[in-house]
Amino acid sequence: MNWNEKLFNENEKPLDNLVTGYSHTSVFRKIAFIGDSLSSGEFETCDKEGNKAYHDLYEYSWGQYIARKNGLTAFNFSRGGMTASEYIESFGEENDFFNKDKACQAYVIALGANDVNSGIEIGTVKDINKDDYTKNNKTFIGYYGAIISRYKEISPDAKFFFVTFANDGTRAVNPNAELFYNELYNMAKFFENSYVIDLYKYGPPYDEQFKKQFYLHGHLNPSGYILTAELIDSYIDYIVRNNPDDFKNAGFINSGINYKF
Repeated sequence: MNWNEKLFNENEKPLDNLVTGYSHTSVFRKIAFIGDSLSSGEFETCDKEGNKAYHDLYEYSWGQYIARKNGLTAFNFSRGGMTASEYIESFGEENDFFNKDKACQAYVIALGANDVNSGIEIGTVKDINKDDYTKNNKTFIGYYGAIISRYKEISPDAKFFFVTFANDGTRAVNPNAELFYNELYNMAKFFENSYVIDLYKYGPPYDEQFKKQFYLHGHLNPSGYILTAELIDSYIDYIVRNNPDDFKNAGFINSGINYKF
């Protein structure tokens, strides 16, 4: 085996290699997945009259697939229909997600689908007050930044992964989606220990063939959530392998051990 090609291929792009077995996501033993329906394993039903219903089945979420494969603990801090504003204004507190006893080593945030369609102003990182999240402007990015700040309070050294929209055509028809996409990269620069999982650029197109195989009405089917787990897991694996200095102390996060000498 050529180990340089396996581990240190400078020409490798995210998702060139879908991992099998343990991935480098396993450097984290506790991960929280923050998001809406697609983070919650939501299945959609539709009766003969066209009436739809939505069901969060968390054991089918891509976060739980990642956890089972890698032998780690995953928390679904998510719910179908979730927006960043609801999360920070009520949902997170009501569910005790900001309790230090629930602090994780990494947080994967996949919000935005409901926000960009809600009419809320997207905003920029200028809407974020790093010293006091309560002073953030009431834009989507302001709320999103407040969520990050809240989790940094209980887990200061945690790593954060911001998930873009998939390549499903949303950016082409919704200018808010384009603004959000660009601002995710700015947030990864604004907050330390933060990275972008760019499924739009590197993931598969959600075209007719994709939806025929991986969709159930307007949401994913079980195989769709498994594929998403493979994509997210492989992307985090890529980030960890390509930023070794950033993750060499991951095992100390929230351990109580002083490793910063």
